[in-house]
Amino acid sequence: MLVRLLYVSHAVQPDNTEAIHSILSSAREHNLHHGITGILCYGGGVFLQAIEGGRSAVNQLYKHIIEDSRHRDVELLHYEEISERRFGGWTMGQVNLSKLNTSIVLKYSERPEFDPYSVSGKVSLALLEELMATASIIGRA
Repeated sequence: MLVRLLYVSHAVQPDNTEAIHSILSSAREHNLHHGITGILCYGGGVFLQAIEGGRSAVNQLYKHIIEDSRHRDVELLHYEEISERRFGGWTMGQVNLSKLNTSIVLKYSERPEFDPYSVSGKVSLALLEELMATASIIGRA
């Protein structure tokens, strides 16, 4: 059974580019071998990530994320059983949230700064889908 999970967290070291690359690199390697796909968005010290795959694999990965010392304030935004993947083309796509077009952010948020903690999981998922449609995903590994 396939599931999709969406969470938000704060980076422990917000301006650490090396930590972001480390997270992406380990995610891509791990996900390839466990049938997990998804997208990681980062900006302003905030991670927004959607992961898809088998229920057990996704749940185990989320447990690992909660325990990862590079994250704090991890919150589950959305979890659902799915019939097909939306992010099937990426072991882990990447979006830099700090470079988002303000008009896209305002479409889904009260303020021009996107804050996944203040919107629903469905709104965050809709934003991710729009980013896919507008080719805003910069890393497609």
